[in-house]
Amino acid sequence: MKNFCVIILILINFQFLSQENKSNYTFNIDIGVPISVGNESFKDIMQGLVSTNFYGQYRLPINLNIAFGGRYSMFTINEFAINKENNGAIYMGALFCQVGYEKLYTNHFAFDLGMKFGYSMNYASTDLNKISGVNPISYNAFIFEPILGLILYSDEQNSYRFNIAYCIQDYHFQPEIIGLLSNLDSNQKNNTNYFVIGFGYTYYFKKK
Repeated sequence: MKNFCVIILILINFQFLSQENKSNYTFNIDIGVPISVGNESFKDIMQGLVSTNFYGQYRLPINLNIAFGGRYSMFTINEFAINKENNGAIYMGALFCQVGYEKLYTNHFAFDLGMKFGYSMNYASTDLNKISGVNPISYNAFIFEPILGLILYSDEQNSYRFNIAYCIQDYHFQPEIIGLLSNLDSNQKNNTNYFVIGFGYTYYFKKK
């Protein structure tokens, strides 16, 4: 029992020292593939191409993080899901605040949980919208996004991560946005949501 307590104290001290060696200020960037879910029309018609985030983050003494940054996502039209030729995409730009908790297990591995709160400005640019003379069509939405990250530290200033996120947009996608008639058989009452699976990089600024 005594040896077990000594090991626990060593691990706690090791974790504390490891955190102390790392800067509280970081710059982060990640890129991933968005997978459309939720709204049936959005899931069937739109296919995710890319989603990327860039943000600055500050770590509080109690392992909590707060970050501010921007997001860009792009969804293209699945040509096999529609019966009209209609090339185009939806472009989503957002600003967000993120609050998270980071747990360090070793000097090289950690995981974090976070939640993004933001506002997304979206633009649908398609061939049919151009023909109708209403291109692009814009709409805005609040976003909420829980996120899980697995972090691998390479040294005191660099780390890499694997991310899984689920973005919820406070907006109901409808085919009219991309110039199509509504599909009455689909469920359009759900929010426009999507998973993002990807990788990220973090740079830790040097302590003064």
